Amino acid sequence: MAFDAGMLSFVLKEINEKSENGRVDKIYQPAKDETVFVLRAGGKDLRLLINAGSSYPRMNITEIKEENPAVPPMFCMMLRKHFTGAKFISAAQLGFDRAARMAFECRDDMGFKTQKHIIVEIMGKYSNIIVTDNDDRIIGVLKPVDFSASKIRQLLPGMKYTLPPSQDKMDPTSVTEEEFDEILSKTDVSSSAEKILTKNFSGISSLVAREIVFRASGNTSSSLEKCQNKLKESFFEFAGVLNGNKPSPTLAVGEDGMPIDYSFIDLRQYAGKAEIVHLDSPGLLIDEYYVQRAKEERLHRKASDIFRILSNAQARINKKISLQTDELEKCEDGDKYRLWADLITANIYALKRGMDKASLANYFSEGEMVEIPLNPRFTPSQNAQVYYKKYNKSKTAKIHLTRQLELAHQEMEYINSVLDMLSRAETENELSEIRAELYHSGYASKMKNYSEKKKSAPLIMKFKTSDGHD
Repeated sequence: MAFDAGMLSFVLKEINEKSENGRVDKIYQPAKDETVFVLRAGGKDLRLLINAGSSYPRMNITEIKEENPAVPPMFCMMLRKHFTGAKFISAAQLGFDRAARMAFECRDDMGFKTQKHIIVEIMGKYSNIIVTDNDDRIIGVLKPVDFSASKIRQLLPGMKYTLPPSQDKMDPTSVTEEEFDEILSKTDVSSSAEKILTKNFSGISSLVAREIVFRASGNTSSSLEKCQNKLKESFFEFAGVLNGNKPSPTLAVGEDGMPIDYSFIDLRQYAGKAEIVHLDSPGLLIDEYYVQRAKEERLHRKASDIFRILSNAQARINKKISLQTDELEKCEDGDKYRLWADLITANIYALKRGMDKASLANYFSEGEMVEIPLNPRFTPSQNAQVYYKKYNKSKTAKIHLTRQLELAHQEMEYINSVLDMLSRAETENELSEIRAELYHSGYASKMKNYSEKKKSAPLIMKFKTSDGHD
């Protein structure tokens, strides 16, 4: 993942610099796996976002404001109880890993000053937010882990907090050149250089490993043999960025305008393949990368029932259109049946019961002979009536199918318009309006336990004049 230990180290540095002596003013939980701390520091508000979701876990100082639920979740209430008004002390990385501890000066139940911590683990689907007291005793946890989930490490209120199991990798910020050379000497030269770095050093993402290899060989997928001479130089250049605290927040943007990757170092591997954008801070970089991606992920999560209904409707309509189109093509045989019936009627004197086919001259096309299948059990007149009935049936079906296809295409246009509305929706109120529309259109009957919400009274817009009057 792009949010690796190096990215976290610079995020924490920014948090420490901007949040010095700050106090927690407000706490929100806009999503079940996301919290926002509003700190008042230096005369302005800072929004500290912590996301422990499985899709886009991260933490950073953010400029993005999200809609919050009307009723705060229990975890949010617990955070407010312990940290509202608390003074920010510091944020520190736990080893060179994707885990951080933020310390706050709070009050205990008796009103005495004490320290409490918020520990953030940004580890993919195992990401979590843990609240501990001064003795590292767990007060609360966003995603409790009991013995049924893990026999190695449990995270439950009342238990002592322990770090995630060590992966026995080296810290890239403290490794020596001799240690680096020793690792390479024990490695098969045909091995992937990227895999060597991610296997032996903690906190290095695949993206950063590829960047190190690219700078050493000009190719992200080089083997150790092809970049061994310059790999050490490239690696210690990267380590120097970490130790020197001089990041270069970089975003790679694709042709469609969507961010591809981001890192705290310049992404030279994307030169010529994507637009490279440099931002002023890690927080802005993370905002820029995740604002669209997180929005889409959150939208799909909150509107999963709507997407399911619309997706099923699309599949149903597409199948209906395909079947009706095939039937309509078969209706084109109607003119052929009418011709056969007319020719049988015109030549009825030359035909008799028992014939299974007849080759008759087509008087509508001079010189052309038409072979017509006949039912030997029927008289010529009855065979003609069979084809006239088929002609009339196809003519009626053609009118009906044409109308049905038109309605099906209109329904598909409506479904596509709702999907377009859904892609633009940003708030829960907008989703509720879409659900209400689907309900009145007859689709919401497929939503479980759906009940239309009563419309609240519209809010009156308020403005303040230049001289201070409302």
